[in-house]
Amino acid sequence: MSSIELTSSQRDILSALVDLHREREDAVKGEAIAEAVDRNAGTIRNQMQSLKALQLVEGVPGPKGGYRPTTRAFEALDIQRMDEPAETPLRLEGDDQAELNVQEINLTSVHHPELCRAEVRVQGSIRHVSDGDSVTVGPTPLSKLVIDGTVDGKEEPANTLVLKIDEMRAPAEEPAH
Repeated sequence: MSSIELTSSQRDILSALVDLHREREDAVKGEAIAEAVDRNAGTIRNQMQSLKALQLVEGVPGPKGGYRPTTRAFEALDIQRMDEPAETPLRLEGDDQAELNVQEINLTSVHHPELCRAEVRVQGSIRHVSDGDSVTVGPTPLSKLVIDGTVDGKEEPANTLVLKIDEMRAPAEEPAH
């Protein structure tokens, strides 16, 4: 299947729809998406028309209606839709954040030892996270990587935290027998 090229605005709107849909497990109103991406509801309706044309979104009529992502939406966003997604926990100021699940960790500027950063994309709302908060990400399912860092910024529509990494650790691998 060929990948679908989305504008950053379409990607933000589609990501918000997917996250809201996962929380509610129901159709999501345009107003909720507009609030999540900090845009006006009319803009969302216009974008939804193009996302429907790309078969990424379906409209749900009626008072409980709204929008639902299609399977293609998950593919377009490169999200594997698993029945039980692997949990990668996130702790904020030492407290488990059960409503947040880490979806993606991008290590940026690793070549600069004094300024190592990570971009951590999460599922769930990051509104309550503030700059300067201490965050622990992990352990990740496969490598058991744990990242300790400090929030240095956040991109709310993309649900991404920018962390200044204080420490990264992974358990030593057992030698093969």
